[in-house]
Amino acid sequence: MIIAIFITFIFIVLRFTVTLFNFISNPKLPHINRQHTQLVSILIPVRNEQDNILGLLQSILKQDYADYEVIILDDSSDDNTFSVCENFASKHSQFKVIRGKKLPDDWLGKNYACHQLAKEAKGDYFLFLDADEKVNNVLVNSAIHRMHLYKLGLLSLFTNQQMDTFGEKSVVPLMHFILLNLLPLRLVYLVKNSTVAAASGQFMFFDAEIYRANEWHKQVKDRVVEDIEIMRLVKSSGFNGEALLANGMITCRMYKSYTEALNGFSKNFLAGFNYSIITLLIYLIALIGGPMIVIMTLNLQLIVFMVGLIILTRVMVSLASGQNAWLNLLLHPLQMINLTIIAFMAIQKYLTKSTVWKGRPV
Repeated sequence: MIIAIFITFIFIVLRFTVTLFNFISNPKLPHINRQHTQLVSILIPVRNEQDNILGLLQSILKQDYADYEVIILDDSSDDNTFSVCENFASKHSQFKVIRGKKLPDDWLGKNYACHQLAKEAKGDYFLFLDADEKVNNVLVNSAIHRMHLYKLGLLSLFTNQQMDTFGEKSVVPLMHFILLNLLPLRLVYLVKNSTVAAASGQFMFFDAEIYRANEWHKQVKDRVVEDIEIMRLVKSSGFNGEALLANGMITCRMYKSYTEALNGFSKNFLAGFNYSIITLLIYLIALIGGPMIVIMTLNLQLIVFMVGLIILTRVMVSLASGQNAWLNLLLHPLQMINLTIIAFMAIQKYLTKSTVWKGRPV
């Protein structure tokens, strides 16, 4: 019992320390108003996104960067995605939509779509976005400025999350919670070793010359978590990569219901643990089982100390990610339950090879 309590507090203190480092170092993309003029190719793979894509396209049209092209690739949608995009592009000359080619057997869908988009792009920079996002002013100028300042081959942003339903609020905050109390984000740039890597496929901003020479998506054509794998490749190839928080410049509504959020997160959750079921179970035991053991001791001082660290951790993560701290504190127990559900769904899908996303096996 004493050993379990000791390990629990070591784990909690380490996570608190990482969160504190992230909170103090403030790993956010700074807002930069300086105007740049390089051509940016905004590349958007879409599959069955008729309900989402117009919001993104309209936000691009309204943002303050002028030198861009938008290429949308319809990846065999069986809804009205292509016609919605085609109608929009017909009214705006900087936008165009193309149909994707048949998916080869040795590729995953999104990776192949991004690879095809890069072949069509003419820009000095490639910006890959997901269809369920919306961009705001100063985003592109700020990203280009960062690429120049730090000589980056890849800049990836963790977007601010829009959550409308109770189900979303009980699941989606887990993404920033896990990220910001396990990895000091500043180290992605500072540590040149490729094992220290993080990235989000929701915003991948590449130096186009470097991308064309390396064809990053081709190198990870069969990887589920292609974003992190690409960041590792960028760094191992001798280029600089950085991952930051979006600082309100781009938002995303990842899922629109509780069930959709559980299925979405379980799709690639195990990949974040390098597909090691044992490592994932150890993490869950330390994260959830450990605090339960401390509570069972009925030692008020230990419980207060533990709860205080957890509260401070949740507050710092919430503030850094632009989320409601009070709500995340209130929903923390439910979010931990949902994390457990997601983990076991991920394990079940991995063992039975039954992971499916947008109608395709992953």
